[in-house]
Amino acid sequence: MDRISFAIARSVPLAPPGYFVYGKTMNAEVGADAAVSAIAAAIGEPARTRMLFCLLEGQARTSTELAIVANVTPPTASVHLSRLRAENLVRVFVQGRHRYYSLAGPAVARALEGLSVLAGGVRHKFVPTTPAPLRAARSCYDHMAGALAVSLHDRFTALRWIGASPHGNGYALTRNGERALAELGVDVAAVHAQRRRLAFACLDWSERRPHLGGALGAALLDLALRRKWVARELDSRALEITRLGRRELQARFGIEC
Repeated sequence: MDRISFAIARSVPLAPPGYFVYGKTMNAEVGADAAVSAIAAAIGEPARTRMLFCLLEGQARTSTELAIVANVTPPTASVHLSRLRAENLVRVFVQGRHRYYSLAGPAVARALEGLSVLAGGVRHKFVPTTPAPLRAARSCYDHMAGALAVSLHDRFTALRWIGASPHGNGYALTRNGERALAELGVDVAAVHAQRRRLAFACLDWSERRPHLGGALGAALLDLALRRKWVARELDSRALEITRLGRRELQARFGIEC
């Protein structure tokens, strides 16, 4: 077994019998050694390695960005990403005209972290270049985006106010979520009555993590404006987080702005 295969074998936790952590079944035809070797070969190419470690920070990237990171041409990057997708190491999220790539799951991240420990290298974190006012809070069509919106998405998830939709097309409000949002001043019945998706994960282009889109996202922006937690800036999509907003967001959600 070569060095990379050995590192992955050490870093990936044992899976239940009959199931491989990257979605490959273990049977007589395809053994664990062959599956590990295929994954090791996919990771072992330097350009693909750079792409994977870039994605390890948790922010999704476009193929163009990953091509720059890997120091290859965009067509070559597409070939590399296809190989990584074939081994279930990355997944792609399509939003409008853009395709964003991220790691396929925590098992991949653990394997890469194990390799990083063995290699003893230093990785540089993703540093957004978005102007600070736009990165903090802004409008995204009719809903809120930026670091604040991403924090609200994460907080709503942690509080279990939202969960997977039974229809498989986004999020659904839980009973606790409906009650809590109604207490905040959201017209939950009106949100449900709209002819659009209730809520979905909209990938934030500055944070590269999801914020809430859909009818619920629009209602939250409306609430934040009515409560004067944020204020629109002239001739810009930027939203200024007010002094009142900072206090309220801290008290109600534990969000520091």
